[in-house]
Amino acid sequence: MLEWMHEREVERTVLWRDAASGLEAILVIDDVTLGPAAGGVRTRAYPSPRDGFADAAALARAMTIKCALAGLPAGGGKCVVLDHAGLDRARGFRVLGERIAELGGLFRTAGDLGTTAADLAAMASHCEWVHTDESGLAAAVGHGVLRCVEACAELRGVAVAGLTIAVQGCGSIGAAVARRLAGAGARLIVADLDAARARAVASETGATVGDPAAILTAPVDVIAPCAVGGVVDVAVARAMRAWAICGAANNQLASPEAEDALIERGILFVPDVVASGGAVIEGIGRTVMQLADRTPLIDALGTTAHQILEEARASGARPTAIAQQRARARIATRRG
Repeated sequence: MLEWMHEREVERTVLWRDAASGLEAILVIDDVTLGPAAGGVRTRAYPSPRDGFADAAALARAMTIKCALAGLPAGGGKCVVLDHAGLDRARGFRVLGERIAELGGLFRTAGDLGTTAADLAAMASHCEWVHTDESGLAAAVGHGVLRCVEACAELRGVAVAGLTIAVQGCGSIGAAVARRLAGAGARLIVADLDAARARAVASETGATVGDPAAILTAPVDVIAPCAVGGVVDVAVARAMRAWAICGAANNQLASPEAEDALIERGILFVPDVVASGGAVIEGIGRTVMQLADRTPLIDALGTTAHQILEEARASGARPTAIAQQRARARIATRRG
C-alpha cells in the first residue's frame, strides 16, 4: 500500500473493512491546506483494489484542484467502495458513515457514480458530514456547466441558444445539465447506456436520443460528457466533430496526448475541474461557508473557464495545465 501511495504521490489513505457487512472501502485525502477534504463516495466493482485506489487518488487530486479554482475553503478527497456480491449495502454504508464520522469532519462527502440515495441515507444516519440532497447538487452542476458553455460560446462569437449539444450520460447529473442547456435554448442529443433513462430525459427536454456508441463523435457544436471519466482518448479527439467539450464528468480525458490532439484541432476544452464545480460549491458553500446564496460562486465558474480558455488559446498551453497552475498557486499562497 505504501508503494501505491508513493507511485501516486498520495500522503493520506484510509482503508476500511467490515467483515459482517462485507464493506471494503478506500479513502484518499489529497490535500487539506485550504480546508476539509471534499469529495464523493463512488461504488464500483473494480477489477482489483489497486484499481480502486488509483481511481480514488485521481479523483481526490481533481477535487483539490476543483475546490482551489472555485475559491473554496476546502481540499480534495475521494472514497471508493469496492462493490461485490457479498456486500450488504444497508449495513455496509451505515458502517461507512460511522467510520467517516470518526474523522471528525476532515472528509465531507456526497454521492457519486454507483452510490444510491439509500446508500447516502444509511451513511447520513451515522454521520453529519454526508450531503444527501442529490437533486440540489445536480442542479448546481447543471448551472455551472451552462455558465462554462456560455464561456465557450462567447469565445466562438455565438450564443448558446441554437447550438446543438450532445450530452453523454443521463443520470442525475446529466439530466440536470440537459435541463439547464435546454432552458437556455440549446438543441440537445442525449445518450445513455440505459435507453429508458435517455428517453426520459429526451421527453423532458425535447432532446433527440442518440447512439451511446457514437455520441462523442456526433455532428454537434458541443460535447458534454456527464458519465464516466476517460472517455476522450486520442482516437476520439481526432474523430470529434464538435468545436468544444464542456461537461460534468470527472477526468474526461484519457491522457495528456488526447488534450494535445484537441489543441491541434482547435477544439475548446473546459477542464472538468472547472465545469463540474457546481456541486462542491453548493455543498461546501452551504455547510462550511454557511452562505445563504451560492449562486455567485457558481456563476464565477464561467469567468474562470473563459480566462483559462483565453490563456490557452494565446499560449498554446493545455487548459488542464493552466487550471492546475492556478489552483496550485492559491494553495501555495495559503501554505506561505
